[in-house]
Amino acid sequence: MHVTVLGLGEAGTLYATGLTARGWSVSGYDPADTPTPAGVERRLTPQEAVRDADFVLSLVGGKVAERAAGSVAEHLPPSAVYLDMNAGDPRIKTAIAEVVGAARFADVSVVGSVPAHGSAAPVVISGEASATAARLFTALGADVEDIGGRPGDAAARKLLRSAFMKGLGALVVEVVEAGRAAGADEWVREQIAAELDGGHVSLERLHSGTRKHALRRAGETEASADLLDAAGLVPTMTRAAAQVHRRLADEALLETDDLLAQYEGLAVANIGDARERTGLMDSGIHALWKGARVVGRARTVRTRAGDNKVVSEALTRARPGDVLVIDGQGDVNRALIGELIAERARTKGVVGMVIDGAARDVGELERIGFGVWARAVSPAGPYKNGPGRFDVPVCVGGLVVHPGDLVVADDDGVVVVPSAEVRASLLGGRAVEADEAGRRAAILGGGA
Repeated sequence: MHVTVLGLGEAGTLYATGLTARGWSVSGYDPADTPTPAGVERRLTPQEAVRDADFVLSLVGGKVAERAAGSVAEHLPPSAVYLDMNAGDPRIKTAIAEVVGAARFADVSVVGSVPAHGSAAPVVISGEASATAARLFTALGADVEDIGGRPGDAAARKLLRSAFMKGLGALVVEVVEAGRAAGADEWVREQIAAELDGGHVSLERLHSGTRKHALRRAGETEASADLLDAAGLVPTMTRAAAQVHRRLADEALLETDDLLAQYEGLAVANIGDARERTGLMDSGIHALWKGARVVGRARTVRTRAGDNKVVSEALTRARPGDVLVIDGQGDVNRALIGELIAERARTKGVVGMVIDGAARDVGELERIGFGVWARAVSPAGPYKNGPGRFDVPVCVGGLVVHPGDLVVADDDGVVVVPSAEVRASLLGGRAVEADEAGRRAAILGGGA
């Protein structure tokens, strides 16, 4: 028997390893520079990879699952069975079944830990080819639940489980962080481990797995929330869990890949053009001194008009590379920040502030090189009574800004890039920059 694995990431590698251990012939494809599992014949294109397959296991990630299926549909052997194993929207499973042919399609949802169980991880399977797929996974040693039904039914079961499991992982990460901040890290870990079957092993798996796979799990948790929403429920906890995963993914993306540095020098206008003019704050939010520029992660603050008590509180939690994004209700009668708060922010590594409100001490801000974008300048100082909140979604300059979003600001204004779109917006912005440079050269050279 010949099995093709599309996607040779962590899960794809573990499944490929399990398949080869059974003595089956395995081919694989992945466009990324990932290691090739032992015993797997790596092929140059997905079309080559599936040409002699009896089974195709797609583990490419939910966002590209439909595109991957479309790329190989016409190249599948007549008897091949296509197994989509990506977590995501049940409607995508239906679309993939239509692309490859419903009679040969099975929706396979993994409902256990692949790192822990390998190719024997338990699965739920639906779709017309579910019985055939069930035999394959049974041979791999998996606990198989064949529910028949339609494409997407298994995915829906997976998402219902994910609402709980990914929510639990997000809660564990958040509480462990709180314990560390309170100087009670070990105590908090002991309390959590005592409530978990598996104790510290389960705690570590939930904590490290949530951080390691935050980006994929953010999309999965958001899909879970959409499923609950479609059922007429209010997925408050699930949406919150998705936000935690998205924050963790943002931090990893911006720090490990050094994308902040790659945005240096890229004009706000070019980023806005690449994003089809979306994500730009209204023109009332402007630089308070010429030449100011900032690139950083949003640290969000929401305060009562004219009051900056919570701004000071937010600074105690600020990290190097943060940009304070302050929803001051658009009030311009009292400055929310001035020279002293700016100096405190600089010592914490905060790189700038964006304020839907007023600021003051503009000359000093320019002298110390601290960039501030605000709606107005006012000499009147703020109240310091509260209330307010930080690290919550805020509306500033007509945009909803989430903690961890990328903020880029220059003389033209401010653009905010959601975390999931940071890489694409960077590439798009650089493409716009290059296109403009080419057209400028043509104009200077006497062209049109």
